This record gives sequence, structure tokens and C-alpha cells, in this order.
Amino acid sequence: MGIVESPALRLIGLTKTFGRRHVVDHVELQVPRGSFFGLVGPNGAGKTTSLSMAVGLLRPDAGRAEIFDVDVWADAVRAKKLIGVLPDGLAMPERLTGRELLRFTGLLRGMERSEVDRRAEELLDTLGLKTAGRTLVMEYSTGMRKKIGLASALLHAPKLLVLDEPLEAVDPVSAATIKVILQRFVRGGGTVVLSSHVMALVEQFCDHVAVIDAGRVAASGPLERVRGGLSLEERFVSLVGGQLPEMEALAWLAS
Repeated sequence: MGIVESPALRLIGLTKTFGRRHVVDHVELQVPRGSFFGLVGPNGAGKTTSLSMAVGLLRPDAGRAEIFDVDVWADAVRAKKLIGVLPDGLAMPERLTGRELLRFTGLLRGMERSEVDRRAEELLDTLGLKTAGRTLVMEYSTGMRKKIGLASALLHAPKLLVLDEPLEAVDPVSAATIKVILQRFVRGGGTVVLSSHVMALVEQFCDHVAVIDAGRVAASGPLERVRGGLSLEERFVSLVGGQLPEMEALAWLAS
């Protein structure tokens, strides 16, 4: 028998409560190595909170997260060397230029300055930010912030990328570039976890998917198995109990 590889990301009983509300309720999830893993769920389902705990941005009330068998909270420094993160609502140093931000990020990670500068130039050029590299981050549009955030996540060549809505507000040309970058990353042995509300995007690029609803995993596994012969959107609606509005509703809009 062959050796079974541990997952790239494992969530074990992950729990978070705000007040009396269980935002994340004992989530159990495994992301296979080398997978392009999609995470979907309705607004308020607990996706962003789960990912924040998984990468060490938010401490869980119970449970744990492991990245390549490294406990995120027991050995945070080692775990964070393995991951690149693009969180929701990423806060950045507003008075640095894009190029300075990447240099700052790389030096914080202990990289050699010459290597940081070389990789930064390649990322800025590839993501269409070469001119914006001399612009202060405070002047960036939402899409530009997404791109410089992705550049920061990629800079140290992580083994796992965790991305929350990476293509939101990004122009079509840049979105196509980002898709190629992520596909190449996975082909090279990396693992991507992508949270998105765009079902077509998840269905097109992800080979595994998990549906989170009301703080729990409603379904998880290979994309085809989770879909069960339906489109991902149809399966999603059936799992989370959504209902389309009656056609008679909002009839006044037709006047």
C-alpha cells in the first residue's frame, strides 16, 4: 500500500461564537494536496470566519487548524511560512507604494532584498501593476488592491494559497491573467483554496468543493460528487434550502 499524504489544510472541530450565535459550528474539512478547492456558501454562512481561523488571523473558540500537519495556533511561525493569504477586506499600509509594500512584505518574511525586488518586479509586471508600483496604496482602486494583495500572497512562493474572492472588482484582462497564474501554481504542486460567490468560476476551475451553510459543512468532496449530476448552482440551492421568489412578487416593477 502507498503512503497516504496528509491534506494541505485540515479543519478539526473549528468553532467560533459571537455573542450567542455560532458563526462556525464544529467545522470538519480536509483540502487534498495539489487540489484547486472551492469554498461556497450563502452570505453569513461562516466561510470568511472559517478561513480567518484556518490561516491564523482569528483565534477559534474550539478546535484546531493544520497546514501540512502543522498546527496553525501551536506553531504559527512555521505554519505561516507555508501559506499565502488574500483575506476579505485586506488592510494594507496606505502610505507605501505597491513596490514598497511588496518589499516590506518580503523583508518581514526574511527574504533577501535582491530576491524580493526581483520577484516583486515580475509580479507587478505580470499583474499589470508596473506603473501602479510607484503609486501609493491609498490611491488604489478595489481591483488594484486585490491584485497587489495577491502579489503579496505569492511573493514567498507558498505551498498553499488561501484566497477570499480574489477576482472581485478585477478587470477581465487581469482576471484572465490571475486564473492562468493560479492554474500554473496548482500544476506545479501547489494547493489553492478559493472562496467565491461566483458558482461558474468555482465550477470552471475547482476540482474539489465544499458548501458551508449556517456555520457547518453541508457537503464536501470532488466537484462531480458534490454536484450529483446537477450544476453547482442547482446543487448549492438545494443544499442551503434557498427558494426562488414567486413570479408574482415585485409585479409593480413591470409597470
